[in-house]
Amino acid sequence: MELQQMRYVVAVAETNSFTRAAQRCLVVQSALSHQIARLERELGARLFERTSRRVRLTAAGEAFLPAARQCLEAAERAGSEVAAAVGEIRGRLTVGVIPTVAAVDVPAALQTFRGRYPHVRIGLRVGASGQLVEQIKDGAIEVAFLGLPVTDRPDGVATCELGRDDLIAVVAPGHPLAVESEVDLKRLSSEVFVDFPSGSAGRAQTDQAFAAAGVTREVAFEVTAADFMARLIHQGLGVALLPSKFVPNLTDVVTVPVRDAPARIEHLVWNRFTVTPAAKAFLEILGVVSETRPSAGL
Repeated sequence: MELQQMRYVVAVAETNSFTRAAQRCLVVQSALSHQIARLERELGARLFERTSRRVRLTAAGEAFLPAARQCLEAAERAGSEVAAAVGEIRGRLTVGVIPTVAAVDVPAALQTFRGRYPHVRIGLRVGASGQLVEQIKDGAIEVAFLGLPVTDRPDGVATCELGRDDLIAVVAPGHPLAVESEVDLKRLSSEVFVDFPSGSAGRAQTDQAFAAAGVTREVAFEVTAADFMARLIHQGLGVALLPSKFVPNLTDVVTVPVRDAPARIEHLVWNRFTVTPAAKAFLEILGVVSETRPSAGL
């Protein structure tokens, strides 16, 4: 069993196509198909069901895929460690971010990193805090920027607190609240809200605050992108609570301080067991020591 065969299997599984997988792996399709067929003969099981219209994993393929990914990641880590031992940073750095990260200018940090370590493949994934923590644990990403209620801590990962911020009301320019100097949650509870999806950390911050205030609200629009949220607000379809340090990134909206505003903490997290050379180098650019103690409650 060869690493190249595993790469081909992963590529087909991720693209659902032998043609696209071959393009990704920079080989002709016949060579890729031949290697996968050879691997299937070695394993004594078919990994893919092939029809004229679709390609999908068999039960054996589903069982094989996680192990193949782990082997590829281990091989890549080994190569990166060897390169680091001779003073060269290689490998992969995939960074996860929440849509409203504000404590760090992530694009600028990535630009600095690329300038110093041009041989590292950089990737970026946007998601909810809980999803990003799981991806850190699974090894899909190396570091992530989270935003959590002050009562929550990211479990199972190493963490560094980056900053705290109060949420602020965001309304349309013509909204009656736009001329107010301050508002409270009771007054806001009568408004229709635009918010992040139920169950996400971004949503939990506001849900917990309204529950603590003893009032309820209507969330009519659940979205994942903050810029799209701002467009809905601008059209007068709803209001939102967003971090005050992030809101300056939005246009065509008005902000109003909230007297009893909920707060959030931004965290930087990474794998508590394995810190790749590229991840360690990125943490150093951010001024973070990778030996920071893991979060409590583990």
